[in-house]
Amino acid sequence: MNNVRVLFDAATIAARNNELAKQIAATPLENLLVVAVLRGSFVFAADLIRALHHAGMAPQIEFIQLASYRKATTSSGQVDIVRDIDSDVDGRDIILIDDILESGRTLAFAKDLLMARCARRVMTCVLLDKKNKRAVNFEADWIGFECPDLFVVGYGMDVSHSYRELPFVGVVEHSSSKPSDDPGRL
Repeated sequence: MNNVRVLFDAATIAARNNELAKQIAATPLENLLVVAVLRGSFVFAADLIRALHHAGMAPQIEFIQLASYRKATTSSGQVDIVRDIDSDVDGRDIILIDDILESGRTLAFAKDLLMARCARRVMTCVLLDKKNKRAVNFEADWIGFECPDLFVVGYGMDVSHSYRELPFVGVVEHSSSKPSDDPGRL
């Protein structure tokens, strides 16, 4: 049996989403397209997009699904496009939204892909940032929270498709009180 210890509760996340939306709205953006990186970011993206609406913005929204984890808890190091966006990005400002920035490979891949398709500018917004996990030189433009080096679940993030529904970000603790052997995602 597993328990989940809360790291960032729902109220704290909601308040931070509103702050992020105000910061983004203060940025001059042209013909904005928000691209959510599936699957883990879907809850964060939905809440942030609603916060952007309340901040006076009306971006178009797209989804891209990239894979580097597959069924593992660590990145394979190779990023594959599982589902691509449909919209033309030529000359547009793009904000990539992702749940967590760890190795940087996925967001660097997505940013390079969209820039190669002639986006005017590609910025990134992540809910969680694990700076000590970088495999590539990459920093997000907007960050919700600095994240400790733990494998986190909830608020869209999962382990084997479980825990995505939790309204908070937490850490699975095993009932044996033995810490997880997995130090975190890459």
